[in-house]
Amino acid sequence: MSTKIAFLMDRKNRTNLFDTEHMERIARLGEIALFNASEALSPDHTAELIEGADIAVTSWGCPPLEKPILERAPGLKLIVHAAGTVKRVVTPEVIRSGIRVSSANCILGRRVAETALGLTIVSLKNIWQLAADTRNNEWGRHYHRVKELYGVTIGVVGAGASGRPYIELMRQFQVRILVYDPNVSAEAISGMGGIPADLDTLLAESDVVSIHAPAIPATNRMFNARRLAMMKDDAILINTARGSLIDEDALVAELSTGRLRACLDVTNPEPPGADHPFRTLPNVTLIPHVAGVVTNGLRSLGAFTAQELEAFANDGLLNGEIDLSRLDILA
Repeated sequence: MSTKIAFLMDRKNRTNLFDTEHMERIARLGEIALFNASEALSPDHTAELIEGADIAVTSWGCPPLEKPILERAPGLKLIVHAAGTVKRVVTPEVIRSGIRVSSANCILGRRVAETALGLTIVSLKNIWQLAADTRNNEWGRHYHRVKELYGVTIGVVGAGASGRPYIELMRQFQVRILVYDPNVSAEAISGMGGIPADLDTLLAESDVVSIHAPAIPATNRMFNARRLAMMKDDAILINTARGSLIDEDALVAELSTGRLRACLDVTNPEPPGADHPFRTLPNVTLIPHVAGVVTNGLRSLGAFTAQELEAFANDGLLNGEIDLSRLDILA
């Protein structure tokens, strides 16, 4: 019997993620079931699509795979999530059923790390301020605040899907890399090229602090008033993780003194209100949650999915397999 591969996503997401080549590669592996209506994918639609499936391909907009849906596919062996976190899709029933789960979070993590690298460089260079000065005929006014990505200390909070590749990128520069992650051993951090540190030390010694931790109860508002006050004068805080990790009122208070600078790809909520200080403070760079994959980058998730399905068919080894026993500490 042919393998059935159910695409549990709406048509818009599917066409954004998968090009013709991706779909042709996947079609060689089995029979594909698609949702072609223009409406959102409902639990009922999902149950119909997954009927008798061996593999499910999920993404944004897929309903949680609850028991009534999974009962329609008792032979389901694999879920490949063509997006980041699987927490909105994977239910306790998925875990109990022993279904393998793979996520493209490794692809998104790399894109996030690249964005964080870009923000690190242009923030240290004070590019936005210099550009504003130049437009205002104030050539080189803030030149004294420019730093190179050389001989500085970079603090990395979280050594997972985006923190690890950010550390890898930082190793291309002559910088000191402090890393805090209570779920990663000191030996593993050293193996990445970082220096294990507690959070307080990292904050006190870093010129740039880049946040890559997951949004879980233990990290909620971990960057509070006390911790933000520990940061060095003129330090830069970069958040490409989740807005919930920062006490935003406390950050506004620190930024209002002019002591710190911040680059925020994420806020809580998104977007911040029209009158929020993040929109007007001169030492804030606010961008609209674009650190992961957008526009042409979405195709990289389709490519990952095709590669993962081919690997599963060939030798069963998956590049993005999730250890579901650690789901509570993952992004």
